[in-house]
Amino acid sequence: MRFSVKGNIVDIFRKKIYPAQIKIENGKIISISELDTYNASLTTYILPGFIDAHVHIESSMLLPSEFARLAVVHGTVATVSDPHEIANVCGIEGVEFMINNGNTVPFKFNFGAPSCVPATNFETAGASLNAEDVEALLQKEEIKYLSEMMNFPGVLNNDKEVMKKIKSAYRLNKPVDGHAPGLRNELAKKYIDAGISTDHECFTKEEALDKLKYGMKIIIREGSAAKNFEALIDLLNDYPDMMMFCSDDKHPDSLVTGHINLLCARAVAKGIDVFKILRAACINPVLHYKLNVGLLRENDAADFIVVKDLKNFEVVQTYINGALVAENGESKIESKKYGVINQFNCTKKNG
Repeated sequence: MRFSVKGNIVDIFRKKIYPAQIKIENGKIISISELDTYNASLTTYILPGFIDAHVHIESSMLLPSEFARLAVVHGTVATVSDPHEIANVCGIEGVEFMINNGNTVPFKFNFGAPSCVPATNFETAGASLNAEDVEALLQKEEIKYLSEMMNFPGVLNNDKEVMKKIKSAYRLNKPVDGHAPGLRNELAKKYIDAGISTDHECFTKEEALDKLKYGMKIIIREGSAAKNFEALIDLLNDYPDMMMFCSDDKHPDSLVTGHINLLCARAVAKGIDVFKILRAACINPVLHYKLNVGLLRENDAADFIVVKDLKNFEVVQTYINGALVAENGESKIESKKYGVINQFNCTKKNG
């Protein structure tokens, strides 16, 4: 199918906004033509879709397909998703379930291989993933990265099993996510030097600056529970190439209200340059995780959104691979019944 969309293009790479027509064919952008004359009827803005750079879909208490149905309304076209919770209960089978369910809808889920299952040695979990299990997951095309390395003491102490997981990711050219709240100075440097590339757990601006100077990328988190937007957002002024946005844990009632679009609006209200904001929200996750997500360029996948303005980011339309998946607050992804997976084992108790 071939069609076109007109609007004011927000070119984040060139830091330019101009009226244009986008032509889409077979799910790809085949041309972006700048219009010669000003057209007063072009009141909307076209920009790449938003990406949640770190989220546990399970914490939304929704299947991936249902998460997508809600998220596209707010302009989200992709997530970087850590299936840690389901792996903690169901192991590799749980991760595969998330991938397969996500593939039933037109949305770009990018799952990681959980690095810490169980999360601690003190936890009674339904499954355990050793270094060989993690490598098997990392070898899958659908697995884009090694999920957050919560066992930072294991990294600092060169735990064999932990280091094997990190080395597997590097051998397969896949980035490693971090999780090291409060880690500072030489300990932070040692953790980062082991190959950890991001952190979404910074408590303070000072902690984030400490990690930035060692080359770590910082993900600003504003979820339903944990929040560090206010503490870190000013860093976007000076480090636009090193920042991303995420929700981490997003409850369904919160997802109905908004997603990454709300963080963009809050950042604009603080006077931060809109191109820096959109770089964090749309561009940096794609480049860092090597995602198959279009960035509003010719020959890219037609993953883009149309918004009313660059202040509130109210989404008019969301396109993924050229398919219109949301329009004017209504999702076009249908809700369906899917089989579920569980590993809830118990015995009958006599009253």
